[in-house]
Amino acid sequence: MSSRIPLEVARVLRLGRPPEIWFKPALSVVVAVAPPNLTLVALDRLDLAMYTMAGSLCALYAHNRPYAARARTLAWVLLGMLGGLAAALLAASLTGSAVVLVTVGAVLAAVQKVLCDATRIGPPGNVILTFVSSAALFVPQTLAEIPGHLALGAAAGAWAWLVGMAPGLLRPHGPERRATATALRAAATYAESVREHTRAAAEHDHTDSTNAATALSAARHALLGAGRATAARQALGRLLDRAEIALAAPADADPDLLRAWARDLRGTRPVPLVDDLTLLRGEPVLRDPLWARVRPLGRLAVRTALGCAFAGYASLALGVGRPYWALVTAASLYQASLTQTWGRGVQRVVGNLLGVFLFAALVPLAHTGGLALVLCCAALNFGAEALIGRNYWLGSVCVTPMALLITEFAGFQDPGRLIGERVLDTIVGALVGLLAALAVPDRARARVVRSGRGTPRTLAGAEHREVPHPDQRTQSDTTEGVRP
Repeated sequence: MSSRIPLEVARVLRLGRPPEIWFKPALSVVVAVAPPNLTLVALDRLDLAMYTMAGSLCALYAHNRPYAARARTLAWVLLGMLGGLAAALLAASLTGSAVVLVTVGAVLAAVQKVLCDATRIGPPGNVILTFVSSAALFVPQTLAEIPGHLALGAAAGAWAWLVGMAPGLLRPHGPERRATATALRAAATYAESVREHTRAAAEHDHTDSTNAATALSAARHALLGAGRATAARQALGRLLDRAEIALAAPADADPDLLRAWARDLRGTRPVPLVDDLTLLRGEPVLRDPLWARVRPLGRLAVRTALGCAFAGYASLALGVGRPYWALVTAASLYQASLTQTWGRGVQRVVGNLLGVFLFAALVPLAHTGGLALVLCCAALNFGAEALIGRNYWLGSVCVTPMALLITEFAGFQDPGRLIGERVLDTIVGALVGLLAALAVPDRARARVVRSGRGTPRTLAGAEHREVPHPDQRTQSDTTEGVRP
Protein backbone atom coordinates (compact mmCIF):
# COMPACT_ATOMS: atom_id res chain seq x y z
CA MET A 1 0.00 0.00 0.00
CA SER A 2 2.80 2.41 0.95
CA SER A 3 4.50 1.90 -2.41
CA ARG A 4 1.26 2.64 -4.27
CA ILE A 5 0.74 6.06 -2.68
CA PRO A 6 3.75 7.80 -4.34
CA LEU A 7 2.75 6.27 -7.67
CA GLU A 8 -0.82 7.49 -7.27
CA VAL A 9 0.38 10.99 -6.32
CA ALA A 10 2.68 11.02 -9.35
CA ARG A 11 -0.26 10.04 -11.55
CA VAL A 12 -2.42 12.83 -10.14
CA LEU A 13 0.34 15.40 -10.73
CA ARG A 14 1.28 14.20 -14.22
CA LEU A 15 1.09 16.92 -16.86
CA GLY A 16 -1.16 16.48 -19.86
CA ARG A 17 -1.16 18.09 -23.27
CA PRO A 18 -2.40 21.69 -23.39
CA PRO A 19 -5.90 22.24 -24.79
CA GLU A 20 -6.09 23.20 -28.44
CA ILE A 21 -7.31 26.74 -27.69
CA TRP A 22 -5.48 27.35 -24.40
CA PHE A 23 -4.46 30.84 -25.50
CA LYS A 24 -8.03 32.04 -26.15
CA PRO A 25 -9.36 31.90 -22.57
CA ALA A 26 -5.97 33.18 -21.36
CA LEU A 27 -6.16 36.26 -23.60
CA SER A 28 -9.89 36.73 -22.99
CA VAL A 29 -9.57 36.96 -19.22
CA VAL A 30 -6.71 39.47 -19.50
CA VAL A 31 -8.70 41.65 -21.92
CA ALA A 32 -11.75 41.39 -19.66
CA VAL A 33 -9.92 42.13 -16.40
CA ALA A 34 -7.32 44.74 -17.37
CA PRO A 35 -9.41 47.71 -18.66
CA PRO A 36 -11.74 47.97 -15.63
CA ASN A 37 -8.85 47.63 -13.20
CA LEU A 38 -6.64 50.11 -15.06
CA THR A 39 -9.55 52.56 -15.03
CA LEU A 40 -9.77 52.19 -11.24
CA VAL A 41 -6.02 52.78 -10.96
CA ALA A 42 -6.41 56.01 -12.95
CA LEU A 43 -9.25 57.06 -10.64
CA ASP A 44 -7.27 56.04 -7.53
CA ARG A 45 -10.09 53.70 -6.48
CA LEU A 46 -8.40 50.33 -6.70
CA ASP A 47 -10.25 49.40 -3.52
CA LEU A 48 -13.30 48.81 -5.73
CA ALA A 49 -11.51 46.29 -7.94
CA MET A 50 -13.02 43.30 -6.15
CA TYR A 51 -16.43 44.23 -7.57
CA THR A 52 -15.21 44.72 -11.13
CA MET A 53 -13.24 41.47 -10.89
CA ALA A 54 -16.51 39.67 -10.07
CA GLY A 55 -17.94 40.66 -13.44
CA SER A 56 -14.70 40.33 -15.38
CA LEU A 57 -14.11 36.72 -14.31
CA CYS A 58 -17.24 35.69 -16.21
CA ALA A 59 -14.97 35.75 -19.27
CA LEU A 60 -13.53 32.43 -18.08
CA TYR A 61 -16.63 30.50 -19.10
CA ALA A 62 -18.09 28.89 -22.24
CA HIS A 63 -15.08 29.08 -24.57
CA ASN A 64 -15.94 25.75 -26.20
CA ARG A 65 -19.59 26.64 -26.85
CA PRO A 66 -21.00 27.93 -30.15
CA TYR A 67 -21.61 31.64 -30.04
CA ALA A 68 -25.41 31.42 -29.82
CA ALA A 69 -25.11 29.14 -26.79
CA ARG A 70 -22.17 31.14 -25.45
CA ALA A 71 -24.21 34.34 -25.39
CA ARG A 72 -26.87 32.68 -23.23
CA THR A 73 -24.36 30.93 -21.00
CA LEU A 74 -22.34 34.07 -20.28
CA ALA A 75 -25.53 35.97 -19.47
CA TRP A 76 -26.61 33.29 -16.98
CA VAL A 77 -23.13 33.15 -15.44
CA LEU A 78 -23.19 36.91 -14.95
CA LEU A 79 -26.63 36.76 -13.34
CA GLY A 80 -25.45 33.96 -11.06
CA MET A 81 -22.31 35.89 -10.18
CA LEU A 82 -24.27 39.04 -9.33
CA GLY A 83 -26.84 37.02 -7.37
CA GLY A 84 -24.18 35.43 -5.18
CA LEU A 85 -22.39 38.76 -4.78
CA ALA A 86 -25.63 40.49 -3.76
CA ALA A 87 -26.42 37.83 -1.15
CA ALA A 88 -22.90 38.06 0.27
CA LEU A 89 -22.87 41.86 0.41
CA LEU A 90 -26.30 41.87 2.07
CA ALA A 91 -25.12 39.42 4.73
CA ALA A 92 -21.93 41.42 5.30
CA SER A 93 -23.96 44.61 5.82
CA LEU A 94 -26.36 42.98 8.30
CA THR A 95 -23.96 41.08 10.59
CA GLY A 96 -20.37 41.09 11.69
CA SER A 97 -20.44 37.57 13.14
CA ALA A 98 -17.76 35.52 11.42
CA VAL A 99 -19.57 32.28 12.29
CA VAL A 100 -22.78 33.49 10.63
CA LEU A 101 -20.87 34.71 7.59
CA VAL A 102 -19.09 31.36 7.18
CA THR A 103 -22.46 29.62 7.43
CA VAL A 104 -23.92 31.87 4.74
CA GLY A 105 -20.86 31.24 2.58
CA ALA A 106 -21.24 27.46 2.96
CA VAL A 107 -24.90 27.58 1.95
CA LEU A 108 -24.07 29.75 -1.06
CA ALA A 109 -21.28 27.36 -2.03
CA ALA A 110 -23.65 24.39 -1.92
CA VAL A 111 -26.26 26.19 -4.05
CA GLN A 112 -23.61 27.26 -6.56
CA LYS A 113 -22.15 23.74 -6.78
CA VAL A 114 -25.54 22.11 -7.37
CA LEU A 115 -26.68 24.65 -9.95
CA CYS A 116 -23.39 24.51 -11.88
CA ASP A 117 -23.45 20.70 -11.95
CA ALA A 118 -27.15 20.55 -12.86
CA THR A 119 -26.84 23.09 -15.68
CA ARG A 120 -23.55 21.55 -16.87
CA ILE A 121 -22.01 24.97 -17.08
CA GLY A 122 -18.55 23.51 -17.61
CA PRO A 123 -15.20 24.59 -16.22
CA PRO A 124 -14.30 26.51 -14.13
CA GLY A 125 -17.67 25.57 -12.64
CA ASN A 126 -18.77 26.77 -9.23
CA VAL A 127 -15.37 27.69 -7.80
CA ILE A 128 -15.14 31.19 -9.30
CA LEU A 129 -18.66 31.99 -8.08
CA THR A 130 -17.83 30.68 -4.60
CA PHE A 131 -14.55 32.59 -4.48
CA VAL A 132 -16.26 35.89 -5.26
CA SER A 133 -19.23 35.46 -2.92
CA SER A 134 -17.09 34.10 -0.05
CA ALA A 135 -14.56 36.92 -0.30
CA ALA A 136 -17.36 39.52 -0.41
CA LEU A 137 -18.73 38.21 2.90
CA PHE A 138 -15.70 39.54 4.73
CA VAL A 139 -15.52 43.00 3.14
CA PRO A 140 -16.94 45.81 5.30
CA GLN A 141 -20.23 46.84 3.74
CA THR A 142 -23.28 49.05 4.25
CA LEU A 143 -26.71 48.68 2.69
CA ALA A 144 -26.35 52.00 0.88
CA GLU A 145 -23.17 50.86 -0.88
CA ILE A 146 -24.56 47.60 -2.29
CA PRO A 147 -26.32 49.00 -5.42
CA GLY A 148 -23.20 50.85 -6.54
CA HIS A 149 -20.97 47.84 -6.01
CA LEU A 150 -23.35 45.59 -7.92
CA ALA A 151 -23.45 48.15 -10.73
CA LEU A 152 -19.66 47.95 -11.01
CA GLY A 153 -19.86 44.17 -11.25
CA ALA A 154 -22.61 44.37 -13.87
CA ALA A 155 -20.66 46.87 -16.00
CA ALA A 156 -17.50 44.75 -15.90
CA GLY A 157 -19.60 41.67 -16.64
CA ALA A 158 -21.13 43.33 -19.69
CA TRP A 159 -17.61 44.06 -20.94
CA ALA A 160 -16.64 40.42 -20.29
CA TRP A 161 -19.68 39.30 -22.31
CA LEU A 162 -18.52 41.42 -25.25
CA VAL A 163 -14.99 40.02 -24.94
CA GLY A 164 -16.33 36.47 -24.98
CA MET A 165 -18.50 37.09 -28.04
CA ALA A 166 -16.00 39.18 -30.05
CA PRO A 167 -14.19 36.24 -31.79
CA GLY A 168 -17.48 35.31 -33.44
CA LEU A 169 -17.17 38.34 -35.66
CA LEU A 170 -14.13 36.78 -37.37
CA ARG A 171 -14.94 33.07 -37.19
CA PRO A 172 -18.65 32.57 -36.45
CA HIS A 173 -18.49 28.77 -36.74
CA GLY A 174 -15.18 28.36 -34.90
CA PRO A 175 -16.37 26.29 -31.89
CA GLU A 176 -18.39 23.88 -34.03
CA ARG A 177 -15.49 23.44 -36.45
CA ARG A 178 -13.06 22.69 -33.61
CA ALA A 179 -15.47 20.20 -32.03
CA THR A 180 -16.00 18.43 -35.36
CA ALA A 181 -12.27 18.29 -36.03
CA THR A 182 -11.68 16.80 -32.58
CA ALA A 183 -14.32 14.13 -33.21
CA LEU A 184 -12.77 13.25 -36.59
CA ARG A 185 -9.29 12.93 -35.09
CA ALA A 186 -10.60 10.81 -32.19
CA ALA A 187 -12.45 8.53 -34.63
CA ALA A 188 -9.27 8.17 -36.69
CA THR A 189 -7.27 7.20 -33.59
CA TYR A 190 -9.88 4.62 -32.60
CA ALA A 191 -9.98 3.15 -36.10
CA GLU A 192 -6.19 2.80 -36.11
CA SER A 193 -6.16 1.11 -32.70
CA VAL A 194 -8.64 -1.49 -33.94
CA ARG A 195 -6.84 -2.13 -37.23
CA GLU A 196 -3.30 -2.47 -35.87
CA HIS A 197 -4.04 -5.72 -33.94
CA THR A 198 -1.16 -5.26 -31.53
CA ARG A 199 -1.12 -5.85 -27.79
CA ALA A 200 -0.43 -2.15 -27.12
CA ALA A 201 -3.28 -1.15 -29.38
CA ALA A 202 -5.62 -3.57 -27.61
CA GLU A 203 -4.73 -2.07 -24.23
CA HIS A 204 -5.57 1.42 -25.48
CA ASP A 205 -8.63 0.39 -27.50
CA HIS A 206 -11.08 0.95 -24.65
CA THR A 207 -9.74 4.43 -23.88
CA ASP A 208 -9.71 5.38 -27.56
CA SER A 209 -13.33 4.27 -28.02
CA THR A 210 -14.51 6.22 -24.98
CA ASN A 211 -12.61 9.32 -26.06
CA ALA A 212 -14.03 9.08 -29.57
CA ALA A 213 -17.61 8.60 -28.35
CA THR A 214 -17.29 11.56 -25.97
CA ALA A 215 -15.77 13.78 -28.67
CA LEU A 216 -18.58 12.85 -31.05
CA SER A 217 -21.19 13.61 -28.40
CA ALA A 218 -19.54 16.97 -27.70
CA ALA A 219 -19.59 17.85 -31.41
CA ARG A 220 -23.25 16.85 -31.74
CA HIS A 221 -24.16 19.02 -28.77
CA ALA A 222 -22.14 21.89 -30.23
CA LEU A 223 -24.14 21.74 -33.45
CA LEU A 224 -27.44 21.45 -31.57
CA GLY A 225 -26.59 24.60 -29.59
CA ALA A 226 -25.23 26.57 -32.53
CA GLY A 227 -28.57 28.08 -33.57
CA ARG A 228 -29.77 28.32 -37.16
CA ALA A 229 -28.74 25.42 -39.42
CA THR A 230 -26.53 27.22 -41.94
CA ALA A 231 -24.92 25.48 -44.92
CA ALA A 232 -21.61 25.28 -43.04
CA ARG A 233 -23.23 23.63 -40.00
CA GLN A 234 -25.06 21.16 -42.22
CA ALA A 235 -21.74 20.25 -43.83
CA LEU A 236 -20.22 19.77 -40.35
CA GLY A 237 -23.09 17.46 -39.47
CA ARG A 238 -22.34 15.32 -42.51
CA LEU A 239 -18.69 15.06 -41.42
CA LEU A 240 -19.86 13.90 -38.00
CA ASP A 241 -21.89 11.21 -39.76
CA ARG A 242 -18.60 9.95 -41.22
CA ALA A 243 -16.98 9.99 -37.77
CA GLU A 244 -19.93 8.02 -36.41
CA ILE A 245 -19.63 5.45 -39.18
CA ALA A 246 -15.94 5.08 -38.28
CA LEU A 247 -16.90 4.34 -34.67
CA ALA A 248 -19.48 1.76 -35.74
CA ALA A 249 -17.19 0.07 -38.31
CA PRO A 250 -13.58 1.05 -37.44
CA ALA A 251 -12.02 -1.72 -39.53
CA ASP A 252 -13.50 -0.18 -42.70
CA ALA A 253 -12.63 3.44 -41.85
CA ASP A 254 -9.84 5.49 -43.47
CA PRO A 255 -7.94 7.26 -40.65
CA ASP A 256 -5.92 9.36 -43.09
CA LEU A 257 -9.05 10.71 -44.74
CA LEU A 258 -10.64 11.51 -41.36
CA ARG A 259 -7.52 13.44 -40.33
CA ALA A 260 -7.41 15.25 -43.67
CA TRP A 261 -10.98 16.47 -43.12
CA ALA A 262 -9.99 17.59 -39.62
CA ARG A 263 -7.06 19.60 -41.01
CA ASP A 264 -9.34 21.25 -43.56
CA LEU A 265 -11.48 22.60 -40.71
CA ARG A 266 -8.67 24.84 -39.46
CA GLY A 267 -8.95 28.55 -40.05
CA THR A 268 -11.67 29.84 -42.32
CA ARG A 269 -11.32 27.44 -45.26
CA PRO A 270 -14.52 25.96 -46.71
CA VAL A 271 -15.93 22.96 -44.86
CA PRO A 272 -15.26 19.71 -46.81
CA LEU A 273 -18.39 18.49 -48.57
CA VAL A 274 -19.47 14.85 -48.26
CA ASP A 275 -22.70 12.98 -49.02
CA ASP A 276 -25.73 13.57 -46.80
CA LEU A 277 -26.58 10.66 -44.48
CA THR A 278 -29.29 12.45 -42.49
CA LEU A 279 -31.65 9.45 -42.65
CA LEU A 280 -29.17 7.38 -40.64
CA ARG A 281 -29.14 9.70 -37.65
CA GLY A 282 -31.12 9.09 -34.50
CA GLU A 283 -33.33 11.66 -32.85
CA PRO A 284 -31.46 14.28 -30.82
CA VAL A 285 -31.24 13.79 -27.07
CA LEU A 286 -33.73 15.88 -25.11
CA ARG A 287 -32.28 17.38 -21.94
CA ASP A 288 -34.11 16.81 -18.67
CA PRO A 289 -35.72 19.87 -17.03
CA LEU A 290 -33.57 21.65 -14.45
CA TRP A 291 -35.50 20.37 -11.43
CA ALA A 292 -34.93 16.77 -12.57
CA ARG A 293 -31.19 17.39 -12.73
CA VAL A 294 -31.09 19.17 -9.36
CA ARG A 295 -33.02 16.49 -7.45
CA PRO A 296 -30.30 13.76 -7.53
CA LEU A 297 -27.68 16.21 -6.24
CA GLY A 298 -29.03 16.46 -2.69
CA ARG A 299 -26.16 14.54 -1.09
CA LEU A 300 -23.66 16.62 -3.04
CA ALA A 301 -25.28 19.78 -1.65
CA VAL A 302 -25.09 18.44 1.92
CA ARG A 303 -21.47 17.39 1.46
CA THR A 304 -20.48 20.77 0.03
CA ALA A 305 -22.31 22.74 2.72
CA LEU A 306 -20.86 20.69 5.58
CA GLY A 307 -17.35 20.63 4.18
CA CYS A 308 -17.25 24.36 3.53
CA ALA A 309 -18.86 25.26 6.85
CA PHE A 310 -16.57 23.14 9.01
CA ALA A 311 -13.51 24.22 7.03
CA GLY A 312 -14.44 27.84 7.73
CA TYR A 313 -15.15 27.13 11.40
CA ALA A 314 -11.81 25.34 11.81
CA SER A 315 -10.05 28.27 10.19
CA LEU A 316 -11.76 30.68 12.60
CA ALA A 317 -10.77 28.49 15.55
CA LEU A 318 -7.14 28.67 14.44
CA GLY A 319 -7.33 32.47 14.36
CA VAL A 320 -7.12 32.96 10.59
CA GLY A 321 -8.49 36.33 9.49
CA ARG A 322 -9.72 35.08 6.11
CA PRO A 323 -11.68 31.86 6.67
CA TYR A 324 -13.14 32.08 3.16
CA TRP A 325 -9.88 30.66 1.77
CA ALA A 326 -10.51 27.40 3.65
CA LEU A 327 -14.14 27.49 2.52
CA VAL A 328 -13.18 27.90 -1.14
CA THR A 329 -10.56 25.15 -0.87
CA ALA A 330 -13.21 22.72 0.40
CA ALA A 331 -15.66 23.81 -2.32
CA SER A 332 -13.08 23.19 -5.04
CA LEU A 333 -12.48 19.54 -4.12
CA TYR A 334 -15.76 17.82 -4.83
CA GLN A 335 -15.67 15.80 -8.03
CA ALA A 336 -17.76 12.96 -9.42
CA SER A 337 -16.06 10.27 -7.32
CA LEU A 338 -14.11 10.01 -4.08
CA THR A 339 -10.93 9.08 -5.98
CA GLN A 340 -11.18 12.22 -8.12
CA THR A 341 -11.95 14.30 -5.02
CA TRP A 342 -8.82 12.98 -3.31
CA GLY A 343 -6.78 13.72 -6.44
CA ARG A 344 -8.11 17.26 -6.61
CA GLY A 345 -7.11 17.73 -2.96
CA VAL A 346 -3.54 16.68 -3.72
CA GLN A 347 -3.42 18.99 -6.74
CA ARG A 348 -4.85 21.88 -4.72
CA VAL A 349 -2.36 21.55 -1.86
CA VAL A 350 0.69 21.15 -4.10
CA GLY A 351 -0.29 24.07 -6.36
CA ASN A 352 -1.10 26.40 -3.47
CA LEU A 353 2.10 25.64 -1.57
CA LEU A 354 4.20 26.34 -4.67
CA GLY A 355 2.07 29.41 -5.40
CA VAL A 356 2.90 31.10 -2.10
CA PHE A 357 6.59 30.97 -3.04
CA LEU A 358 5.77 32.71 -6.32
CA PHE A 359 3.77 35.30 -4.36
CA ALA A 360 6.78 35.94 -2.11
CA ALA A 361 8.93 36.54 -5.19
CA LEU A 362 6.39 38.95 -6.75
CA VAL A 363 5.59 41.00 -3.64
CA PRO A 364 8.50 43.48 -3.99
CA LEU A 365 7.40 44.32 -7.54
CA ALA A 366 3.66 44.39 -6.78
CA HIS A 367 4.16 46.73 -3.83
CA THR A 368 5.74 49.43 -5.99
CA GLY A 369 2.29 50.83 -6.81
CA GLY A 370 -1.27 50.17 -7.95
CA LEU A 371 -0.33 49.88 -11.62
CA ALA A 372 2.29 47.23 -10.88
CA LEU A 373 -0.24 45.34 -8.75
CA VAL A 374 -2.82 45.29 -11.55
CA LEU A 375 -0.26 44.24 -14.16
CA CYS A 376 1.01 41.42 -11.93
CA CYS A 377 -2.55 40.17 -11.49
CA ALA A 378 -3.14 40.31 -15.25
CA ALA A 379 0.04 38.33 -15.93
CA LEU A 380 -0.96 35.72 -13.34
CA ASN A 381 -4.43 35.52 -14.88
CA PHE A 382 -2.85 34.71 -18.22
CA GLY A 383 -0.46 32.19 -16.69
CA ALA A 384 -3.23 30.41 -14.81
CA GLU A 385 -5.38 29.99 -17.92
CA ALA A 386 -2.41 28.98 -20.05
CA LEU A 387 -1.24 26.31 -17.60
CA ILE A 388 -4.31 24.92 -15.88
CA GLY A 389 -5.25 22.80 -18.90
CA ARG A 390 -2.01 20.82 -18.38
CA ASN A 391 -2.96 20.01 -14.80
CA TYR A 392 -4.95 21.72 -12.06
CA TRP A 393 -1.96 22.05 -9.73
CA LEU A 394 0.15 23.82 -12.36
CA GLY A 395 -2.53 26.47 -12.89
CA SER A 396 -2.92 26.83 -9.12
CA VAL A 397 0.69 27.94 -8.93
CA CYS A 398 -0.44 31.15 -10.66
CA VAL A 399 -3.94 31.30 -9.15
CA THR A 400 -2.65 31.36 -5.56
CA PRO A 401 -0.47 34.50 -5.84
CA MET A 402 -3.21 36.17 -7.90
CA ALA A 403 -5.77 35.55 -5.14
CA LEU A 404 -3.31 36.88 -2.55
CA LEU A 405 -2.63 40.02 -4.59
CA ILE A 406 -6.37 40.63 -5.03
CA THR A 407 -6.65 40.96 -1.24
CA GLU A 408 -4.20 43.89 -1.48
CA PHE A 409 -6.33 45.99 -3.82
CA ALA A 410 -7.69 47.81 -0.77
CA GLY A 411 -4.17 48.33 0.66
CA PHE A 412 -0.81 46.56 0.92
CA GLN A 413 -0.51 44.02 3.74
CA ASP A 414 2.17 42.04 5.56
CA PRO A 415 3.20 39.31 3.06
CA GLY A 416 4.41 36.97 5.79
CA ARG A 417 1.00 36.93 7.45
CA LEU A 418 -0.77 36.45 4.12
CA ILE A 419 1.46 33.49 3.26
CA GLY A 420 1.00 31.87 6.65
CA GLU A 421 -2.78 32.23 6.55
CA ARG A 422 -3.02 30.92 3.00
CA VAL A 423 -0.94 27.82 3.76
CA LEU A 424 -2.93 27.09 6.91
CA ASP A 425 -6.28 27.61 5.20
CA THR A 426 -5.26 25.40 2.27
CA ILE A 427 -4.35 22.48 4.53
CA VAL A 428 -7.40 22.93 6.76
CA GLY A 429 -9.77 23.29 3.80
CA ALA A 430 -8.37 20.22 2.05
CA LEU A 431 -8.47 18.00 5.14
CA VAL A 432 -11.94 19.02 6.28
CA GLY A 433 -13.27 18.90 2.73
CA LEU A 434 -12.01 15.32 2.28
CA LEU A 435 -13.50 14.30 5.64
CA ALA A 436 -16.87 15.66 4.50
CA ALA A 437 -16.59 13.65 1.27
CA LEU A 438 -15.97 10.51 3.35
CA ALA A 439 -18.76 11.31 5.80
CA VAL A 440 -21.37 11.99 3.10
CA PRO A 441 -20.55 9.62 0.20
CA ASP A 442 -22.52 9.70 -3.02
CA ARG A 443 -22.35 6.05 -4.09
CA ALA A 444 -25.11 6.40 -6.68
CA ARG A 445 -23.25 9.16 -8.50
CA ALA A 446 -20.00 7.20 -8.31
CA ARG A 447 -21.72 4.19 -9.89
CA VAL A 448 -22.89 6.40 -12.76
CA VAL A 449 -19.31 7.58 -13.32
CA ARG A 450 -17.97 4.02 -13.29
CA SER A 451 -20.70 2.68 -15.57
CA GLY A 452 -20.28 5.54 -18.05
CA ARG A 453 -17.55 3.59 -19.81
CA GLY A 454 -18.44 1.60 -22.86
CA THR A 455 -17.87 1.07 -26.50
CA PRO A 456 -19.48 3.08 -29.26
CA ARG A 457 -22.94 1.93 -30.30
CA THR A 458 -24.12 1.42 -33.83
CA LEU A 459 -24.86 4.41 -35.99
CA ALA A 460 -28.62 4.17 -35.65
CA GLY A 461 -28.55 4.28 -31.85
CA ALA A 462 -25.53 6.43 -31.16
CA GLU A 463 -27.48 9.61 -30.50
CA HIS A 464 -29.40 7.84 -27.71
CA ARG A 465 -26.28 6.59 -25.96
CA GLU A 466 -25.72 7.93 -22.43
CA VAL A 467 -22.49 9.70 -23.27
CA PRO A 468 -21.73 12.55 -20.86
CA HIS A 469 -22.61 15.99 -22.12
CA PRO A 470 -19.39 17.85 -23.02
CA ASP A 471 -19.97 20.25 -20.15
CA GLN A 472 -20.86 17.46 -17.70
CA ARG A 473 -17.38 15.97 -17.65
CA THR A 474 -15.60 16.36 -14.36
CA GLN A 475 -13.10 19.11 -13.82
CA SER A 476 -10.45 16.43 -13.55
CA ASP A 477 -10.98 15.87 -17.26
CA THR A 478 -11.61 19.46 -18.32
CA THR A 479 -9.55 21.67 -16.08
CA GLU A 480 -9.79 24.81 -18.15
CA GLY A 481 -10.42 27.94 -16.08
CA VAL A 482 -9.04 29.83 -13.13
CA ARG A 483 -9.78 28.40 -9.67
CA PRO A 484 -8.75 30.69 -6.82
